[in-house]
Amino acid sequence: MVLEELVDVVENSFVKKAHESGQKIVGYTCLATPREILDAAGLFPYRIKALGKGETEMADAYLSRFNCGFCRSCLQLGMDGTYDFLEGMIETNGCDHLRGMFENWQHVSPRNFFHYLRVPHLTDDDSMAWFVDELERLVEAVQEYFKVSIAPEQITAAIETQDRIADKFKKIYESRWGKRFKVAGSEIMSLMLAEGSLPPDDFEALLDDFSAKLEQRKALSYSARIFMGGAATDEVELIAGLEELGGLAVADHFCFSGRAYRREAAAEAPLERLAEIYLKNLLCPRMFMNYADRKAFVLEKIAQSGAEGAILFYNKFCDLHGIENVKLRLDLEAEGIPVLVLEKEYGATADMGRLKTRVQAFLERITRIKR
Repeated sequence: MVLEELVDVVENSFVKKAHESGQKIVGYTCLATPREILDAAGLFPYRIKALGKGETEMADAYLSRFNCGFCRSCLQLGMDGTYDFLEGMIETNGCDHLRGMFENWQHVSPRNFFHYLRVPHLTDDDSMAWFVDELERLVEAVQEYFKVSIAPEQITAAIETQDRIADKFKKIYESRWGKRFKVAGSEIMSLMLAEGSLPPDDFEALLDDFSAKLEQRKALSYSARIFMGGAATDEVELIAGLEELGGLAVADHFCFSGRAYRREAAAEAPLERLAEIYLKNLLCPRMFMNYADRKAFVLEKIAQSGAEGAILFYNKFCDLHGIENVKLRLDLEAEGIPVLVLEKEYGATADMGRLKTRVQAFLERITRIKR
């Protein structure tokens, strides 16, 4: 199982096998979507991505160019037939750009199953109860359309599987925090992307194989340890290209990286447990009252990893991360942590030269500070 081959294309060999065998594939984008419900139903959960493909000619007719490039690129792939293997989709209210992507996709190239999962923006008791109700609606919708029965113990088993996978993923993620770094940030991102396009058993086998080979690896060379974070970014080549300059990503907080810091829940009832796992661990700017928690999380990861600086990304016109990064930069720099904020066009290879120039200057700044 070659990791690069699994995340180089939208429809990898596992997705093709599932599609050809008749297994129903359901797409989603937001980390707040509990894949355990789909796993328990015998479906194939697939996290929609664009993999750096920045062409949006068709999508621009439905989403203006003042919308996030990642969302427009996903819409483009939905319109040009790349995602025709999806039987259904689950929309969430992550942001207005994301909702626009889903709703235009369903208008132009409708999927047979389409469900809107409403995710609260708060984590108080009322919001948790509301989210449990939303998860019940999702279970009912899946059961009705796919003609399946989802028992509570099946959801519990799926949760336990994902908890076990998260523990293994976390060990690989944190292996970058030792004295000898053997895992690049681009590889971590590849694992994150693979998680959303493989069956659980196969992804767990991939993690086991990856971990077994770590000891034989040579240590990576670097000039600075960097924390990277920001918006929905599935551009492995972008992270790899920036790491080539000598800034090794030793910790990250991207939209796709949530599995690496998943925490188990105290609730026993399966849907309440899922609501707690997903809502309370949702470290996203959409949770507008939780900035203090996000800041504390970033500072904790910087301290644990020994990161010497932070690079915060956001796609052009991303409202949530564009605003969040300003506040986070000020707060991190107040703690003595050098920060570089990078606005970028999604999937624009022509933008790489500009980004590399800025990152190179940032790394030189860190080098001067260390002297």
